[in-house]
Amino acid sequence: MARLRLSKSSLAHEREQLKLYRRLLPSLDLKRRQLSVEAEKARDRRDRLARESEDLEARVGAELPMVAVRAIEFRGLVSVRHVRVRRENVVGVRLPELEALECDIAKYSELIHPAWTDLLVERIHAAVEARIRLTVADERIEILERAVRRVTQRVNLFERVLIPTAEKNIKKIQIFLGDVERDAVVRSKIAKARRQIAPETIQEATR
Repeated sequence: MARLRLSKSSLAHEREQLKLYRRLLPSLDLKRRQLSVEAEKARDRRDRLARESEDLEARVGAELPMVAVRAIEFRGLVSVRHVRVRRENVVGVRLPELEALECDIAKYSELIHPAWTDLLVERIHAAVEARIRLTVADERIEILERAVRRVTQRVNLFERVLIPTAEKNIKKIQIFLGDVERDAVVRSKIAKARRQIAPETIQEATR
């Protein structure tokens, strides 16, 4: 750490730094609060998507209990071909948002597969999309929580380190400069007194 210079220029510098820190702190704190709100929204959204995914699985079990029959092969009916995720700027942070999902539906024989296979394909497609949306939601939460931690660290740095240090430095420099000024005044008075005494001393000596 650089040694603090006890000078008027250093005092001016510390005052400018303190002014800058105090000006930046409110905007940083506002960003922290905004990001915290967005993180809470993202967690609520993730919980909702998780519930929807669970409800969807429950619907499949209720609507299509026959899926449990092992004699029919259903694997590979739906496969993901392409997932497109866009990035949106939220409070200066780029967050993922599912934009498009493309799936391939395998050709299946209506002679081998039962009539309700179409409904099963529809439900599988919905389940795949739900899982992908859940994955994107998890990533969104992770990014937001990381951003909140980073901004909180900066807020704490300003509040607990930079501003108190600048205030302490200003006080230290002011005390030093005040002492120097008082010493200069005292020396000036002493010198003036000596100049006034000197002629009288000479006159006394010449009598």
